Amino acid sequence: MSELAQRYELLRDLGVPTTASEDFDELARAMAEKAGFLYGFVNLFLEKQTFIGLHQPPADSGHVIVGRTMNRDHGWCPEVMNRKKALPLPDVHASPRFSGNDVVDAVNIRAYFGAPLIHDSGTVLGTVCVIDPDRRPLSDARRIRDIVIDGGSQVMARITRTSLR
Repeated sequence: MSELAQRYELLRDLGVPTTASEDFDELARAMAEKAGFLYGFVNLFLEKQTFIGLHQPPADSGHVIVGRTMNRDHGWCPEVMNRKKALPLPDVHASPRFSGNDVVDAVNIRAYFGAPLIHDSGTVLGTVCVIDPDRRPLSDARRIRDIVIDGGSQVMARITRTSLR
């Protein structure tokens, strides 16, 4: 069975929504606000990256408004999925490997912090992340990374509670 098929089967068995969810929107908002970022995401890797949790600036803010899906190879979450560990990028332009990315130009992103959502079975369901147009000082990277890792733990706890109902 393919990794994607395993992910779908596990999500179905757990009863996790694969569309927008107010509960996950709230978790994305709390994570973004705690980190001081404009955007927060709870992201499942399905046919596309699917943001079941999304926090972003108001439509009239002058900032880019993102949709609920994105290509599977865009952004930095695919890297988090592959490495199965957090990826702190306080300034995406500081690394040639991560500066060339469709999201950098489309959303004008300078800072990214992401962490994987790993089920007890070892299946990576997706990621949580925060992004912002302002780079962050390196001295703040550990604090923000820990907020995102904690956000991922909260999402997995919610997923586990959902499956127990």
